[in-house]
Amino acid sequence: MKVVVLTGAGISAESGLPTFRDADGLWEGHDPMVVATPESFAADPDLVHRFYDQRRAALARVEPNAAHRALAQLEERLGDRLLLVTQNVDDLHERAGSRRVVHMHGRLRSAWCTACDARHAWTDPLGDRPPCPGCGEAALRPDVVWFGEVPREMERIERALWECDLFVAIGTSGVVYPAAAFVHYASGRGTRTLELNLDASEASSDFAEHRRGPATRLVPAWVEELLAGDLREQE
Repeated sequence: MKVVVLTGAGISAESGLPTFRDADGLWEGHDPMVVATPESFAADPDLVHRFYDQRRAALARVEPNAAHRALAQLEERLGDRLLLVTQNVDDLHERAGSRRVVHMHGRLRSAWCTACDARHAWTDPLGDRPPCPGCGEAALRPDVVWFGEVPREMERIERALWECDLFVAIGTSGVVYPAAAFVHYASGRGTRTLELNLDASEASSDFAEHRRGPATRLVPAWVEELLAGDLREQE
């Protein structure tokens, strides 16, 4: 069995990652969707850097949860029969042990130099304009995909969706495209589709199966169930 898993913010929220939104849905008076655009960075780089520097600092204070660890266990058993695609820019999947992870929206702990096009592992602030370790230019930006930019590794993702036997979405909103359309890629060829989510998402009606509850409860139970079935198939 080949499996594609898509994870969204819901899986990392249970690790305690703050959303940087207050009661009215804003961050320092700004809509985060507006902050995270190339145009915003060009107009006010200090604001954008501050937003991501705070997110990077918050990431250092949290740990992977049971859902992350269960997916790492699943990869250990399935190997290259599993592709884990995440919309999240955190590294909690990797810290839990997953290695076959596609970060379609980039990585928070990476900096991209717009001068030399190099990418560097990064855990420090970018707001003070540090030089690029490669070329020395002060041209680093967060290595994340902003609204209006093209998500990463789409050909690999689409190929995996075309070939998989099971597509599972965990903790996603079903709002952000192209990830929200992945269920259509899979179901269009008769692939089994399953949504694991705290509440119904915008795309819930497109999934054949649903399970409701926190990811830390649903994902370990589903992984245990899947692995038991995989063992029976091999007997």
